[in-house]
Amino acid sequence: MSTKIKDVMSHPVISIGGDIQLSHAKKMMYENGIKHLPVLDRGSLIGLLSDRDVKLCYAVDGAKADTLKVADACSPEVFAVEQEESLSFVCKRMAEEGLGSAVIVEGDRAVGIFTVTDACRLLACR
Repeated sequence: MSTKIKDVMSHPVISIGGDIQLSHAKKMMYENGIKHLPVLDRGSLIGLLSDRDVKLCYAVDGAKADTLKVADACSPEVFAVEQEESLSFVCKRMAEEGLGSAVIVEGDRAVGIFTVTDACRLLACR
């Protein structure tokens, strides 16, 4: 029996609305020690904001970055999988595509997240 992603995902997931200021997202990420924020619009997943996205926005124009909304800075491309997906599938896809995270969904609602850090923790415990 293979391990399901729901058994190893981090939850509850910390997420953010697309209409929130990027400066607030930056603060949330710092305070919670996280590098990925699923971006929601009325509860539905619309993107993913990574610490890399935030750093890039601030490196290009720090003053303008403070006025950006999360939806303007996030990637609309999200690797999202259902809770019943196998851990091996998720890890293989993340490795093949160089992805830092997978958002675990139930329909279009984010219910968890699985990151490279989670994968490392899992391997360290075996």
